[in-house]
Amino acid sequence: MDRKRFPQYLSQPFQVLWLETDELIIALIFYIIALLFGSYFWFMIVGGPYFYSSQKKRYPRGFLKHCFYFIGLVRLKGYPTFFEDEFQE
Repeated sequence: MDRKRFPQYLSQPFQVLWLETDELIIALIFYIIALLFGSYFWFMIVGGPYFYSSQKKRYPRGFLKHCFYFIGLVRLKGYPTFFEDEFQE
């Protein structure tokens, strides 16, 4: 019999150590930059995710995806375009 594990909390984000996935990506980006350039960028491996997480707490959930949408990097499926003024259901 094949059993699959069901998560205890459905809204709990995936974490590695104390970092969520978006913070982990920022830490990895600064790690790569520190490998390339060295010097003070090694401090940014800890400082970058800390600064990002403090900014993330100020805004509602999913604000980064909306920022990428506003810039034009991501398209949100099922939503109207950014400059849509009138909606008809």
